[in-house]
Amino acid sequence: MDLKKKLGVLGLATGLVLSLAACGGGASDDKASSGDAKTLTISVDSGYKKYMDAIKGDFEKENNAKIKIVEKDMFEQLEALPLDGPAGTAPDVMMSAYDRIGGLGQQGHLAEVKLGNKDAYDEKDKKQVTIDGKVYGAPAVIETLVLYYNKDLLDKAPETFGDLENLSKDARFNFSSEKGKNIGFLAKWTDFYFSYGLLAGYGGYVFGDDGTNPKDIGLNNEGSVEGITYATKWFQDVWPKGMQDNKSADDFIQDQFVKGKTAAIIGGPWSAANYKEAKLNYGVAKIPTLPNGKEYSPFGGGKGWVISNYSKEKELAQKFVDYATNEKNQTKFYDETNEVPANKAARTAALDKNDELTNAVIGQYENAQPMPNIPEMAEVWTGAENLMFDAASGKKTPQKSADDAVKVIEDNISQKYTK
Repeated sequence: MDLKKKLGVLGLATGLVLSLAACGGGASDDKASSGDAKTLTISVDSGYKKYMDAIKGDFEKENNAKIKIVEKDMFEQLEALPLDGPAGTAPDVMMSAYDRIGGLGQQGHLAEVKLGNKDAYDEKDKKQVTIDGKVYGAPAVIETLVLYYNKDLLDKAPETFGDLENLSKDARFNFSSEKGKNIGFLAKWTDFYFSYGLLAGYGGYVFGDDGTNPKDIGLNNEGSVEGITYATKWFQDVWPKGMQDNKSADDFIQDQFVKGKTAAIIGGPWSAANYKEAKLNYGVAKIPTLPNGKEYSPFGGGKGWVISNYSKEKELAQKFVDYATNEKNQTKFYDETNEVPANKAARTAALDKNDELTNAVIGQYENAQPMPNIPEMAEVWTGAENLMFDAASGKKTPQKSADDAVKVIEDNISQKYTK
């Protein structure tokens, strides 16, 4: 999965007349063959088609409705919503990555959603779909980074970064192409999505006030600089120089891990399918404890069900969102997709399956931080591109690298969001 596409905040078209939300058509104008039944158009990735086919029948019977399923990439669907909505061709319901929900909701493209059973979610889940006190989605999936390790190379999962440092001294993992370099443990820390958990574990943060205050940026505070300094030692003293190349580092990491040359890596749950296909004897665990004794605190992400504000069937759409996120259907969702459900009861049922990936995601999610979903987050991805590289390459000191990155973020926010 393309992380940049996955995590970049949606660049929405500006200048749309948001009042169209009240009068624009929706894809639900189509009528079922019965003439009386209403049609609800739902867009999902092709990987969810089997799940939708499994649950739609009961909903249709209970609500005298017809569900029309559209198979479309989630991000393409979200990008199209600002134009398709007013044109009357957008679906009524779709899934959205959590970091897209806030911006789409603020700009009027999503309808507010009522969480029928608020107790089904914890506060972190609810925060993912809330902005300015308004809820614009129902949590469906949770995900975060985890540690993968090769069971043929390690008897157990590393528990501390001290364990990972010991791997870097193990001659089995010396990198033959560069003398003195080692690939026992690898992490794509030039990518801010991957490195944030390190910085946060040392006390860094993106925005103050729980991610809502863009005037308070904590990526160059003492903790962040300490985290960057620690990472710099890996880049300069342990890893091959190619690890500094953000464009090719991930391919290198995946290749070395699949070939059994690297013992442990930090990665996302979306990578597990590739390891299964490669028949790799891998394990999954929480990311090890940092040298300061604190937990690695990556972004906690996932997806939620959202309703188009242009839909003419909002009431029916709300009923479907409630239906899809109840315990029974969230459990079914896990069984069909192996993605960790947000519903707490379904999440507990998933834990009972004793699946390593599931257990690791749920365990790591407890230490994860919700990604800020305010529009200003878009500038963080751009400004933080060189946050780690400039220090890792020796071009700048960790403090200078952090200060310069924050300056870029602050300037961009000031130019684009100051009223």
